[in-house]
Amino acid sequence: MIDHLPILPVLVPMLGALLLLLPPLSKSLERQRMASLLVSALTLLASLALLLHTREQGIQLYALGDWQPPFGIVLVADMLSTLMVLLTAVLGLAALLYGAAGDDKTGAYFYPLILFQLMGINGAFLTGDIFNLFVFFEVLLIASYALLIHGGGKQKTQAGFHYVALNLVGSSLFLFALGILYGTLGTLNIADMSTKVALLSEAESVLARAGGMLLLVVFGLKAAMLPLHFWLTRAYASAAAPVAALFAIMTKVGIYSLFRVHTVVFGDHAGGLANMIEPWIWPLAILTVLAGSIGALASPNLRELTANLVIISVGTLLIAVALQNEQATAAGLYYLVHSTFVSAALFLVAGLISDQRGKAADRFVVARKVRQPALLGVCFFVGAMTVAGIPPFSGFVGKVLMLQSAQSLAEMAWVWPTLLISSLITIIALSRGGTTLFWRRTSDKSQADAASPWQVAATALLLLAAPLMVALGGPITEYTEQAARQLHQLPASIDVLLPGGPS
Repeated sequence: MIDHLPILPVLVPMLGALLLLLPPLSKSLERQRMASLLVSALTLLASLALLLHTREQGIQLYALGDWQPPFGIVLVADMLSTLMVLLTAVLGLAALLYGAAGDDKTGAYFYPLILFQLMGINGAFLTGDIFNLFVFFEVLLIASYALLIHGGGKQKTQAGFHYVALNLVGSSLFLFALGILYGTLGTLNIADMSTKVALLSEAESVLARAGGMLLLVVFGLKAAMLPLHFWLTRAYASAAAPVAALFAIMTKVGIYSLFRVHTVVFGDHAGGLANMIEPWIWPLAILTVLAGSIGALASPNLRELTANLVIISVGTLLIAVALQNEQATAAGLYYLVHSTFVSAALFLVAGLISDQRGKAADRFVVARKVRQPALLGVCFFVGAMTVAGIPPFSGFVGKVLMLQSAQSLAEMAWVWPTLLISSLITIIALSRGGTTLFWRRTSDKSQADAASPWQVAATALLLLAAPLMVALGGPITEYTEQAARQLHQLPASIDVLLPGGPS
């Protein structure tokens, strides 16, 4: 079983989703709930076991059909990919718990779609081949198309159309990039590409550069990098709360792909193509943070505010990509985990508030007070303090690590003002929103039902990450440092990733 650990985070949710589509599970929503929670828990256990095994034993290579790389389909479980898979498993469990309170009744196939989404995301993190990265992108995107319009409605349909259209364009560009890179390098295995890119002739380097820049556009679209970010706010704000919480990991798939492809293939060892996206990433990262900050101040409701906070986190992570050093990558990984948890939690809090404020939902207007002001107030307060980077929560540690990763004066001049000003704007936006939601209210009593134990458990699961990531800050930062070192020092891992040597 240990030998097959790398494929379990992909295989378990896939088989679970297929079983949910068949009788007797397909005939009973209650059975689907219990079965999907069981499958999610098994995926979480498999992901945790894979992370611990990879940390102890090093990189794990899984060749499907025993076809060895670079010719076969391979999954690569290293410290970075297993961290992302574990993060996805926790988010998936929280989304299913929250959905079990009633969101699963508003549309068909909620649980199979969530599990297919987990399969696609985990596959994207574990694949060692760029073509299969494209394949898993399509799997997770197809599931996300249906999940986005789960429950129906004009806003969801409109947002879904824009989301689908943009991602179809992105998929087309992805295929063009793959064709160009395969034509110049003769391989799409990431490790094999990294050994060949420095050996290209001048004419071939021009083509490879074009392919690499196309990938920047594709991954930038997935990550919601400016100017490709405008789809995110409407899509995330219109989605059901558990779907939006799971979508918090979607932008991180794009960031992960930038780390994986442009650090490994076009990183320090790429000869004339080394760090070719750095001049582009710097201004785009700063402008993405700026766009998210302006959007946060202008947000009319908590869901749109949270969506804009996701854009700010994307810009912050792009700064880690632009810095191109191990310390920045390690800081970015810590910040990535923190920002994913807290943004997902805030989407769930927004859902709870919407349920208890009647027609006003989560809009920043005077309305009746929520049914459970103490519970929801504490949840909002913890989420707001965390995402704003206020101690003693994980956001503070993440921001400090990011600030420390800027080493030269020029880097500090760009990074420090950007991060500190965005934190101040976040505090202002959340203070305005929280004051309106909890203090500016009419005398009308709420007629809404109290939050379900399922919803409270899901929200608490994500919010607990904020203090836990501080309490376990030493082991976590040690892990992210090792993951960053493994990513940047690829030549030391080539013998494991290409046991038969380069093609």
